[in-house]
Amino acid sequence: MAKTKAAKPMYRRISFWLVVLVAIYALAGFLLLPWWLERVLPQQLEQRMGWQARIGDIRTNPFRLSVDARELSADDRSGEKVLGFDRLHMNVGFWRLFTGVIGLQSVELDEPFIRADLLEDYRVNFARDWQQANSDQPAADAADEPSPPPRLYLGQLTVSGGELLFRDFTQSEPASFRFEPLDLQLSDLATWQREGDQSSYQLQAALGEQTLSWQGELSINPLYSRGILRIADLDHATVGHFIRPYVPYDLRGGNVTISTGYELRVEEQLLLSTSDGVLELENLTLATDGDRESAALSTGRLAVDQIRFGLTRRTADVGVVTVEGLDLAVERNADGVIDWLAPWQQANGEADNADAPQDDSGSAAFQWSVAGVEVTGSRILWRDLQPDAPVELAATELSLTLGALSDELEEPVDYRLQGSLTEGGSLGVQGQLTLQPFTLEAGLNAATIDLAVFGPYIRQLANLEIRSARLTLDGNLDLDGQQAPLTGTFNGTGEITGLDVTLPDSDEPLVNWQTLRLAPVAYNVHPARLEIGTVTLSEPSVNVVRGDDGLHNLERIIRASDDSDPPEGGEDSGEQEFIFRIEQFLLENGEVSYTDRAIEPVFTTRVNSLAGSVSGLTNVSPQQGEVQVRGRINDQSELTLNGSLGTLGTDDVSALTLGLQGASLPNLSPYFGRYLGYGVDSGKLDVNMDYEITGSRIEATNLIVMDRLELGQPVTSDQAVNVPVRLGLALLRDGDGVIEINVPVSGDLDDPEFSVGKVAMRAFVNILSKAATSPFSVLGSVAELAGLSGEQLSEVRFVAGKTELADGERDKLDALAGALKKRPALLLNIRGGVAPDADGLALLRQRLTEQRGGSLSDEEWAQAREAYLAGERSLPPEALGNLASARGAWLRQQLAEDYGVDEAQLFLLDPERDAKADDQGLVAVRFALDAR
Repeated sequence: MAKTKAAKPMYRRISFWLVVLVAIYALAGFLLLPWWLERVLPQQLEQRMGWQARIGDIRTNPFRLSVDARELSADDRSGEKVLGFDRLHMNVGFWRLFTGVIGLQSVELDEPFIRADLLEDYRVNFARDWQQANSDQPAADAADEPSPPPRLYLGQLTVSGGELLFRDFTQSEPASFRFEPLDLQLSDLATWQREGDQSSYQLQAALGEQTLSWQGELSINPLYSRGILRIADLDHATVGHFIRPYVPYDLRGGNVTISTGYELRVEEQLLLSTSDGVLELENLTLATDGDRESAALSTGRLAVDQIRFGLTRRTADVGVVTVEGLDLAVERNADGVIDWLAPWQQANGEADNADAPQDDSGSAAFQWSVAGVEVTGSRILWRDLQPDAPVELAATELSLTLGALSDELEEPVDYRLQGSLTEGGSLGVQGQLTLQPFTLEAGLNAATIDLAVFGPYIRQLANLEIRSARLTLDGNLDLDGQQAPLTGTFNGTGEITGLDVTLPDSDEPLVNWQTLRLAPVAYNVHPARLEIGTVTLSEPSVNVVRGDDGLHNLERIIRASDDSDPPEGGEDSGEQEFIFRIEQFLLENGEVSYTDRAIEPVFTTRVNSLAGSVSGLTNVSPQQGEVQVRGRINDQSELTLNGSLGTLGTDDVSALTLGLQGASLPNLSPYFGRYLGYGVDSGKLDVNMDYEITGSRIEATNLIVMDRLELGQPVTSDQAVNVPVRLGLALLRDGDGVIEINVPVSGDLDDPEFSVGKVAMRAFVNILSKAATSPFSVLGSVAELAGLSGEQLSEVRFVAGKTELADGERDKLDALAGALKKRPALLLNIRGGVAPDADGLALLRQRLTEQRGGSLSDEEWAQAREAYLAGERSLPPEALGNLASARGAWLRQQLAEDYGVDEAQLFLLDPERDAKADDQGLVAVRFALDAR
């Protein structure tokens, strides 16, 4: 029988030791490792980061090579939670360890928490805590070559229910943003280069209603990523916080959605490109500053599609930019600063104090393009506080279309703009625009634009208040800035209807018309030239008023200038003169009213039914224009203006004739009362004025004819002439009761004191005064027919001692009689007279001759004459008086009986007893004229 082999002890068996090793491995893996991790992990966090960490439980499975940790929470030095998670589970890839790779088959992280703070110095709290905790560690040598990253492989990373708290302390008001839930899936990630193998990832995060979605492919070595990024419903508070340092406006509303495909590669240089990008912005609300109550900009929707960007190629392309419901408000303050530009002007002023950085990169120019711009349903509000009254203009229903734009600025861009004004009217512009060099082609159409809203701007130039007016403009504008100066043309038509203009401080109408039409209009920018075919003015009305201060309302239109400097573009400026030409000006049914309140009673008149034409208006020589205008005064008398016009602004001669027929003289009664001291009871006025104007010099003849002028009641006036006015008028009247006066006028139209009307009225008053004070001089034309002067008619000479006229004196009676018969209102006062010496000696000689039987010797006469002159001899007391009376009576009788003068016109005055005799001894008997 064979012997039985003895069994080995258990400790000598391999299986025993295998079991023991497994047991020890299990004991260490299940018990010791968790115990060690639970103590080392908090210590390391405190040592490396200065954090106080707590961990609830750590479990490891040495057979499955997994670690499961729960309820980690770490607080920083301030006691605030900085890191944590609810559960972390990791599986290590066993077989990859044999290839030198740290492989993690899966990592699951549930409800992690991370607090990231961006500090005031732009450091992150993790970097700060690391530096504080490792301040005694030597700094790394910058010259050391960077070591390659460890070979790490991550098969699957899953983060679910995470939370990221981001706090920003870089601005004056700290802000915090809490992203939750935060979900991440990452698979097949390696830190070494692999051919054709790339990881995939997917990240989902939310910040309230704001979401982040990021998915694609990722490679660590080399760094490469390609995918799609989408940020949806990013609200204004989030965006506003981050753009506040760069955009000086107050973002108050709106949300943004951005999505794009991208590709990132880091090799020798950074390569970044995006494609199929979309930007959507809804309900944007923006104010120019935080103190402003209302928003300055809002949009319903802004969308941009087909966004592409290439960092390496330096290109950026976008599709069509669509804007819906844009509402933009722009305001200029009293200092002339526009609210949108004010923050930038301040920033630029500060930047001017610093050295501008120099760009020495020499990189290629950035290339960009925009497929187009579409703006619809928009509004722009302009508010201007600089004029004397605020201006508010609102353009509504705006639509703008722009064609393709790019960095190739020399390419033309098609555009179209249409809109309406809240105050009334519409505007349309379309054409092409080239930015460099600048050219513009524009078809303009403005229909019934309300000009009243532009009143404050007009008042800056003229003292006018526009109550109503509508502008219509249609034409083409071409501008060319390829060479300096800017050139261009406008060709079209223009019309202003329903104009009603007055002075700002007056309710009285000043100027109004129904229609002013200009067609066609051709304007050249440089050299400046304006050509208008026909200007048609329909139913204009001008109300001219002279105030109590003597100033006309039209004079108040021109604003007084505070600038004493001479205007630019003077004689030595070298600028070309502005050229204009108007082929024809048509006037239809016009009216001019004139009121003079500087006179008492107030004078009013009206020129109505004005119609006619003016042709050939220009300042370019040679040019001969023609004027033909007609009208009526107070619906009674006819007014005409005819003649020729020379070239305006030159010394060419303009010859004009103004005719007035049948005007009522009682209408001029206030002026007669002021200057003559009498009103006008009746009469008609005809005027024929011939003007010759050379430059600013005027020479005129004014034929004034007054028919049946009868004065009315006396008027008290300090300016009235102190002469017998009625006598002057009676002398000026002819036999038909007509006064005809030719009044020459000359002067300088540039003289503000010169007025044709004043000069003519002054000349008339002077003629009347001369007639009244030197009445016989007015009869000079009658006297000249008899070979006499006017003054010679004022007396006749008698033979001494007789009622016998001297030779040639009867011609005077004939001339006087003719004048009296032609002027029934004229009265002749006859004052008989004697010269005591001449007539006394003649009567004495007659008496002595009769006493001596008709013979008287020279010796006797000499003795008698000596005795008479010595007073030793005298005549009867009544002798000289009877002779004086007889001479007056004889003259009256002669004029009445022999010359046919109405006795009612002849009056005898008390005889003159000390009349003078001439060298021939002839005695003068004087006449005096008067009027009824």
